Amino acid sequence: MKRTIGGNGFRVAIVGAATLKGRELKDVLDEMNFPVVDVKLLDDDESLGQVESVGEEATFIQPTDPEHFRNVDFAFFTSDAAFTKRHWRSALESSSTVVDLSYALDQQPDVSIRSPWIEKELERESGQRPEREDLTTTAVVIAHPAATILALLLLRARNAGAIRTAAATVFEPVSEQGKRGMDELHQQTVNLLSFHSLPKEVFDEQVAFNMLGRFGEGSSISLKAVEDRVAAHFEKISEGRLPVPSVMLVQAPTFHAHVFSIYIQFERELPILELARSLAGEHVSLTSPGEDGPSNVIAAGQANVLLAVRPDSRNPNSFWLWAASDNLKIAAISAVECAATLSAMRPMGKVQ
Repeated sequence: MKRTIGGNGFRVAIVGAATLKGRELKDVLDEMNFPVVDVKLLDDDESLGQVESVGEEATFIQPTDPEHFRNVDFAFFTSDAAFTKRHWRSALESSSTVVDLSYALDQQPDVSIRSPWIEKELERESGQRPEREDLTTTAVVIAHPAATILALLLLRARNAGAIRTAAATVFEPVSEQGKRGMDELHQQTVNLLSFHSLPKEVFDEQVAFNMLGRFGEGSSISLKAVEDRVAAHFEKISEGRLPVPSVMLVQAPTFHAHVFSIYIQFERELPILELARSLAGEHVSLTSPGEDGPSNVIAAGQANVLLAVRPDSRNPNSFWLWAASDNLKIAAISAVECAATLSAMRPMGKVQ
């Protein structure tokens, strides 16, 4: 993390610092050299006192109290939606700009859903940079990472030819449910192999060695609700320039990274090399036939989307895309890039 001297930087709070998203965001702030003069790590009572490294310094996690938002320029909310809803107004009242990675605010009026990767893609297409924020912008929601990946790939595919139809199966990792989801998958795996009963507090179903299209009635998680969110975010960030693809979300027994199986049918027959050229570029790493194909294991920790393309065996107008991307990394990168664009509206060192 780029520590600046004097007033030439921003004061940042990570709300939910002990969560998977919070820790990923802290690392990405460092990797991307976002200019900061101070970072506050805030979380719930269970995490208080934990020591986390911020750059080369050790910092204690503090309670999410209103006074800890004082003089904070950007408050990144990385915990669950309920925690964000309890605390985001305290950040606003302290004149912080809220960057929401929990999706808690995506139904709030005057809160935009942002995906910097897609904004840049649309800007390249039109040759114009739309005005998305100004001095009145106080809160933004970071688009669901699956929506960002789908929009990026379909926008580029459209450059190769008009799309007749598109559908995607998205395999969701348990890390989307945070550490609790990761722990439950781990414990289910251990218990299955030792013939013990399975913990089902998070998913209310067996996730280990299993694939699910829905959870049990006792689960607080709805895959249908996530499907709806991905579709809604896709429509927002693509600004209506693409039809929303049909999306099915599947809970996969994996820890990290979304995996996508995307079917695209074009209006005309298309050479595969032409499609591959359109898809390649910034944020996308195409794999060649001799390389390992995209997988959640390979994608974990990577900042790019891993992508393989193959023609449909029965329809010369159609192709399958097999892609993988680190859900936590993509969300964190999007949040930091979004803050970077918003920072142009907040003079550095305005708070002394």
